[in-house]
Amino acid sequence: MAKTAEQQPVSEASSLGAPPHPRRTRVVIRKLGPLSVLKVSLIFYFCVMLVVLVGLYLLYAISVALGTVDAFVKLLVEFSLVDKGFEVNAGWVFARLFAFGVVAALLWALVNVFAVFLYNLVSDVVGGIEVTLAEKKK
Repeated sequence: MAKTAEQQPVSEASSLGAPPHPRRTRVVIRKLGPLSVLKVSLIFYFCVMLVVLVGLYLLYAISVALGTVDAFVKLLVEFSLVDKGFEVNAGWVFARLFAFGVVAALLWALVNVFAVFLYNLVSDVVGGIEVTLAEKKK
């Protein structure tokens, strides 16, 4: 059976007052918890969605202040693509964008959970990912 962690021995120099070398440990990641990946993914993608929505709102507010939204609506009315009384309802648009973002965050989190199940199956065959952990130098 393979070792999953080994520590480097402490050298004699550290006992003589010289600065000790940082300890290193090699660890193999064989399994990931699907529930923990789901929780982290949901929070991560929800935060990404909020950042994107805030960015879109800022772009919308700037475009309203510059008058580009009104100019775009006038252009649509000129080409008879919309009726004369058409207005952009930002509340309706951003409510739909929020709903779409929540669904997208949920779907991507489920994709991550599916990837974890695949990783757990593959790691049984190939042994997982080996990571070296080390202490910071002081």
